[in-house]
Amino acid sequence: MNYKLFSGPLTAHGILKNRSGEVIRYFNATLEGSWENGVGTLAEVFVFDDGEVQNRTWTMTPNAKGQYTATANDVIGSGDVKIAGNALFMNYVLQVQYDGDLIEVNVDDRMYMVKDGVVINESVMTKFGVEVGYLSIVIAKVTD
Repeated sequence: MNYKLFSGPLTAHGILKNRSGEVIRYFNATLEGSWENGVGTLAEVFVFDDGEVQNRTWTMTPNAKGQYTATANDVIGSGDVKIAGNALFMNYVLQVQYDGDLIEVNVDDRMYMVKDGVVINESVMTKFGVEVGYLSIVIAKVTD
């Protein structure tokens, strides 16, 4: 996968499922990516079906392994990013609101470029090793 896909304007559309597989939320998002000196920034604005708006800004920095380390405003520590062929894999700990509390969940992102400018992202969220949610997203470059 050409990581430079995440440059310029993008849109994302997705669903969040609970551990039973029931769709509990859906969302649309706008993303804006840029790269400078090999470091990428991806600003995301998510708008959920209930009107909630979430903002996340990722910074992707090359590491000694020839891959990337990713940080974001609501991520604990950093995430490991691995790119292989048309796929990008990222693992991180995300802070999310749940029943009025802020909790931490482990996220395993798997992104696949299915055609130039289009990525399908599948994520599994776990807490204490138990799968608690699933995310499916389509990300596409904005074209004129």
